Amino acid sequence: MAVGAIGSALGGNDTAADDTKNTEKEESIPSEYKSALKKAEQYSSMMKMSKAGIYDQLTSEAGEKFSAEAGKYAIDNLKADYNANALAKAEDYQKTMAMAPEAIRDQLTSSAGEKFTAEEADYAIQNLSK
Repeated sequence: MAVGAIGSALGGNDTAADDTKNTEKEESIPSEYKSALKKAEQYSSMMKMSKAGIYDQLTSEAGEKFSAEAGKYAIDNLKADYNANALAKAEDYQKTMAMAPEAIRDQLTSSAGEKFTAEEADYAIQNLSK
């Protein structure tokens, strides 16, 4: 055990201690927060939603009804590529609705629509197939 302590003191990896810390940290996360994160992952990967759209869906009375804190935790810990999500939505609008690029941009950024940022919508429009 002294070797492990010396290794840790010298910057070595003590994976057992790290694993214990990670497990303790994960166990201290409320189950509501974990559920909100799991649901957020589904909305991002399956429905290609924006950050604001996911948060609204998680916390809405008409949606998942998670607390604002659980929604924030989920958004803060979600590993999502919102540019890719915006592009997927834009391609869908282009293919299924035959919308012009500017109309797609408006739909992507609308507060009544997809709620992507202007930067994410710009990325999507710039990367649409011509």
